[in-house]
Amino acid sequence: MTELRFAERLRDLVSGVDVILSDIWGVVHNGLESFPDAREALHTFRANGGTVILITNAPRPADSVQRQLRKLGVADDIYDAIVSSGDLTRNFIKSRLGQSMYWIGPQRDNSIHRDLDAKFAPLAEADYIVCTGPFDDEVETAEDYRETLTQALSRKLTLVCANPDILVERGDRLIYCAGAIAELYRELGGDVEFYGKPHRPIYDRAMALAKAKTGKDTPRERVLAIGDSVRTDLVGAHAYGIDCLFVARGIHAGELEGIEQMEEAAVTELFGHPPKALMRELKW
Repeated sequence: MTELRFAERLRDLVSGVDVILSDIWGVVHNGLESFPDAREALHTFRANGGTVILITNAPRPADSVQRQLRKLGVADDIYDAIVSSGDLTRNFIKSRLGQSMYWIGPQRDNSIHRDLDAKFAPLAEADYIVCTGPFDDEVETAEDYRETLTQALSRKLTLVCANPDILVERGDRLIYCAGAIAELYRELGGDVEFYGKPHRPIYDRAMALAKAKTGKDTPRERVLAIGDSVRTDLVGAHAYGIDCLFVARGIHAGELEGIEQMEEAAVTELFGHPPKALMRELKW
């Protein structure tokens, strides 16, 4: 590879692709509104016989993600299934119902433990921590949790990160996610379990859902990931052995603004492993 250009249309990139694993936040919506062109692109790919699995680091189960998508005008017919880091975190909680958790996160994420009969405790008495994000992501950063994490470290508690994202868009702003808190805990020496991209379990689950739809295993070379984060989407796709279409409108928009093509050195510096292509925003 000598340079990386921006592609105009998804249709020019999906010859030989049977399954798309698409990120949601930053690709399909920005937290406040959905993107019509992205909706059309995924819908058209499905209408032409493809399978679309939405793969998200949302710290909520898939049915909660679906309800949010509907509120943002994203119809059910643009995808075949949703897999979320929230689903995987719920499996962790289910396996430890005899233990108690200390939960860090906003009330809107309470579906992470819905109907699980989970036990809660203050930090000084908890057996583990589940983090779905800051209590107030409008104003808080990971540093607001340093004292709490230091106390958790003294008790050698495992922190379960239900959203490995560091930042996401909310409208025209960037807000901190659970991944920022989890990374600080890891830097302090704490034990962290991550559920979601870039880690393998969420991709395995996505491919299992694709198989349930198609009735067969799909070779990795016929799968395309779509995302807007180097740290989660691109790294995760590369580690799993699948191509990635990188959407530049998301959290890396500032770094890619005004660039029409990238030389190899610049690609390596920003991405590490280059994506299959770049696109300003997802369009068919």
